[in-house]
Amino acid sequence: MSANSAEAPVTVDVVLVKAGRTKIRYPAGLLHDDGNRITVRAPWAGDAPRDFGFVRFEQGDVFTEFYWRDRWYAVKEVRAADGTPKGWYCDITRPAVLSGGELVVEDLDLDLWRSADGTDVRRLDEDEFAESGLAERDPAAAAHAVAALDTLERLAREGGFEALLS
Repeated sequence: MSANSAEAPVTVDVVLVKAGRTKIRYPAGLLHDDGNRITVRAPWAGDAPRDFGFVRFEQGDVFTEFYWRDRWYAVKEVRAADGTPKGWYCDITRPAVLSGGELVVEDLDLDLWRSADGTDVRRLDEDEFAESGLAERDPAAAAHAVAALDTLERLAREGGFEALLS
């Protein structure tokens, strides 16, 4: 399914779950769903700007988000309000589930950032992942999460995520 360019895209609620609780919920336009990869677009959903030191997310930023039903990550292209690329923020998650107007993803604490020019690639929140206890509670899921982070880092350093998105 993809949205007809003459019509506004269907809206879905993106629901990010962490440790069994909803971390954030926000509306997004459903751009494409091929049965495996789901693409949505949404403005920055935070109440206030968030400065990570290496990037700042703020009102007006637009996120084009790519989720998969068979992969353990989400890749989010981030652009400023004027369309200038900021970079790619990647969440390590369980595979996405789209049902009843909700796109639900479970955040597994690991993240990756790649700047728009590719000069800054960094793994994030490995300490939170270790503290989450996932490796002890669900070793298979933890292994999938670490493998997903390794895959995304390799792609980011080898030129980007275009191969995933074509």
